[in-house]
Amino acid sequence: MFNDLPKFVFLTGKGGVGKTSLACATAVGLADAGKKVLLVSTDPASNVGQVFGVAIGNHVTPIATVPGLDALEIDPEGAAAEYRERIVGPMRGVLPEKALKGIEEHLSGACTTEIAAFDEFTALLTDDAVTSAYDHIIFDTAPTGHTIRMLKLPGAWTGFLQTGGDASCLGPLAGLEKQRVRYAAAVDSLSDAARTRLILVTRPRVSSLAEAARTSRELADIGIRNQHLAINGLMPDEDMGDALAASLIARDRAALEGMGANLAALPQARFALRPENLVGLDALRRMNTPVKLAKAAPRAADSDLLPLSTLIDGIEAAGKGLVMTMGKGGVGKTTIAAAVAVELAARGHEVLLTTTDPAAHLTETLAGDVPHLTVSRIDPAAETTAYRDHILATKGASLDPQGRAMLEEDLRSPCTEEIAVFQAFSRVIREAGRKFVVMDTAPTGHTLLLLDATGSYHRDVLRHAGKQASHMTTPMMRLQDPEKTKILIVTLAETTPVLEAARLQEDLRRAGITPWAWVVNASFTATGATHPILAARAATEAPEIARVRDELATHHAVVPMLAEDPVGADRLRALAGRAPAIA
Repeated sequence: MFNDLPKFVFLTGKGGVGKTSLACATAVGLADAGKKVLLVSTDPASNVGQVFGVAIGNHVTPIATVPGLDALEIDPEGAAAEYRERIVGPMRGVLPEKALKGIEEHLSGACTTEIAAFDEFTALLTDDAVTSAYDHIIFDTAPTGHTIRMLKLPGAWTGFLQTGGDASCLGPLAGLEKQRVRYAAAVDSLSDAARTRLILVTRPRVSSLAEAARTSRELADIGIRNQHLAINGLMPDEDMGDALAASLIARDRAALEGMGANLAALPQARFALRPENLVGLDALRRMNTPVKLAKAAPRAADSDLLPLSTLIDGIEAAGKGLVMTMGKGGVGKTTIAAAVAVELAARGHEVLLTTTDPAAHLTETLAGDVPHLTVSRIDPAAETTAYRDHILATKGASLDPQGRAMLEEDLRSPCTEEIAVFQAFSRVIREAGRKFVVMDTAPTGHTLLLLDATGSYHRDVLRHAGKQASHMTTPMMRLQDPEKTKILIVTLAETTPVLEAARLQEDLRRAGITPWAWVVNASFTATGATHPILAARAATEAPEIARVRDELATHHAVVPMLAEDPVGADRLRALAGRAPAIA
């Protein structure tokens, strides 16, 4: 897999590039070589347990089938619950119940979750009792947005503590102050090439490589320059007479040839596209072995698959409303959102296409203006700046210098971004009352945090509305109304993405939100490909498509894998119908 690995190894990158598969295969390879290894997932949507077929959770768990390998999934919500109990527990029976509830409410936000998860993360980097027990600790990190935020946190929180930051967001500041030395040690570990390697995982795609280049720059800016590059999912060079395979090979080559000089200069490892889902120990051990090619028999694309246009017909019937694409990172939410928006605009409807995903690239996907279509992006940095400026100009206008300085300090807390993004999200939802709004949401973890904020706002509004509550429509009420909002869960026809999507659907249902349809994206079953790897991939898709159709979805559609990236209005519109395999 990877050579000469140091004690700490981080695999990071855009969602769906194969971080978990590479992390698990690396951990298994090291353990098979006699090393003692701890595999850690810091992804809120972790599926390490699914890969090994065991329940792991927020405690170090031996993988019985791999001697020498332990695993741990840092559960942000579980960590936050334990963190809150450490704070509130000693006060039970001492403070009045009302005061306790106030403290618990204060510690229920995303900042507490972030701090609690980070607390566990830094312990793994700095606790000698933990680190001395292992030869290697492999981190399967969250998608890029989470990872960059997490890797910035040691410096960010250390700086915040050094300035005596306001405790209104952070909870008990004294508790964090005690961790200052450990946070500083975590910064040192992350920046030390002798102890830590950061592996940027990418696919041989223009957008994925561009994301890796951005991540590389951002990491370098915070002092983490000990980077390597892993290019995952390369088509073998031999097309074996299959037109789709030939086009995919050409696409891979063009993307790699266009890779930026800084990214190309990093030490590299390359991994071929596998003919199987990387679930289970045997598949992980085969990951670093050559794929044997034997031409498959001719086959036709499945004619029973429903195209995306059938869903767009149902969306269009309402004449307006909110459409949200959700799912695991890397499954194509941005592409499907853009395809739906472009097709609705082509039918003459006014459409706003927007995103809450920090890593989305809508303008690159559209590649030009589209009549009747407006594009926007909820930029967390821009929204936070605007919100901070507004608060200083209103609430801060009448404060004395000391009071204004305290307010400015409070506005530097991470919670400010959460509030600002939520306000922008609410504004977009209101526009769906008069036209179509198609929202490309962030990867699952971001999305659920956003919806949790929406629910909190919903409860607060109703609590204070009194008799007027029956006449109000909050953002959560709109999300829960299938006449006003249609949620499309996007997935790939693979075991892990479908499991992730099913889990997301259950989370949404617990919030009173019922997804309207599922979209199975980038399907080889819909192409009729005969290349042995592509045909094998198609065969593995059948049970997953059947599960979506028969068990999980009320409505569904299957979108084929295309030979060229679906960039530009024409190719996006092709996705809405039964698009050909070769553009």
